[in-house]
Amino acid sequence: MEKLMIAGGTPLKGTVRISGAKNSAVALIPATILAESPVTIEGLPNISDVAMLQALLEEIGGEVSLDGQDMTVNPREMVAMPLPNGKVKKLRASYYLMGAMLGRFKKAVIGLPGGCHLGPRPIDQHIKGFEALGAKVTNEQGAIYLRADELRGARIYLDVVSVGATINIMLAAVRAKGKTIIENAAKEPEIIDVATLLTSMGAKIKGAGTDVIRIEGVDRLEGCRHTIIPDRIEAGTFMILGAAIGDGLLLDNVIPQHLESLTAKLREMGVRIETSDDQMFVEPGDQLLPVDIKTLVYPGFPTDLQQPFSALLTHAVGTSVVTDTIYSARFKHIDELRRMNAKVKVEGRSSIITGPTQLEGAKVKASDLRAGACLVIAGLLAKGITEVTGLEHIDRGYSQLVEKLEGLGAQIWREPMTQEELEQIEQS
Repeated sequence: MEKLMIAGGTPLKGTVRISGAKNSAVALIPATILAESPVTIEGLPNISDVAMLQALLEEIGGEVSLDGQDMTVNPREMVAMPLPNGKVKKLRASYYLMGAMLGRFKKAVIGLPGGCHLGPRPIDQHIKGFEALGAKVTNEQGAIYLRADELRGARIYLDVVSVGATINIMLAAVRAKGKTIIENAAKEPEIIDVATLLTSMGAKIKGAGTDVIRIEGVDRLEGCRHTIIPDRIEAGTFMILGAAIGDGLLLDNVIPQHLESLTAKLREMGVRIETSDDQMFVEPGDQLLPVDIKTLVYPGFPTDLQQPFSALLTHAVGTSVVTDTIYSARFKHIDELRRMNAKVKVEGRSSIITGPTQLEGAKVKASDLRAGACLVIAGLLAKGITEVTGLEHIDRGYSQLVEKLEGLGAQIWREPMTQEELEQIEQS
């Protein structure tokens, strides 16, 4: 295992190209199961979640080839092989295999998903949707069993706005008989991305990106080529970096409209941001002002950016409040920021951050993907050396992060962990 070493204090300058969207990739790859001929997805990020999904598709008989950032999946020989544990346990988005396999094979056995530990994230809305379409769903020995003689379209109202449930129901419904209407659907750009792929395969979908999605089921879907959208969370992370310690950062391959909530808050802090069709230029203002943020479903402020944003707020002049309405347990990074001299406390669903504070290098641990991004930003801001462990979380969602930061001038590198450090992790 490795740890990340960061020597802080060096301003970042230059151009960074944003990779394909992690939150799209983990749904697009399972969606290829629904086709009867090869599907190519262009521009995938080089992250461990993509590699894990490739292995899972191969496990059920798919032929998968990766040419740089382009993946081609031949699903012809796939079978509804049970996937009760193993790799699915390491991947939250493995639940998309449920909807895709149910849509194609009318049955699936999938282990309960893993991924980052962010508190309760039940899949009850997914199951509600599958049952409405005619599937029988049971939990047997830690795995979800889905069975249906046939799938029939239905009107489904989601009790909570859920990206995962919206996409999963879409995956099953495109090959159900008749019309499905998903009400109170999530509106994230990644849902439009998945709908675009499915439509290119022959699905009939209207309303993706609104709160009502209408699907007319079809008997067969064919292969196609699809280019993934840019990763708005990676782009947002680099925007925050540009505001925190940038000397003029240009982000290439972005969709500025996907980042409007973050852009508004950064401008409120005094950050200068210029946008064009597919680029954004970010540089700090003379002084960072405090702001309050509250995470909301899209198009509100993304929960995936509240942790990276918290590192930036340690340098704002005054007190800021960060409230997460999506995941109540998404504050495990706060104790690590305190190790680095941050003045921050948690009250209920909010963290209260007082700045400006000179962060100090320390040994810290990434507890989840976006907490890892927060600690990388904090390390780049800090005085001295910061050691970040838990890199397996960061590698799940940020493609070539070290190389991209090095290209902007950061002093950052990986080092093998010592035997003593490995033993300490095992004991903790």
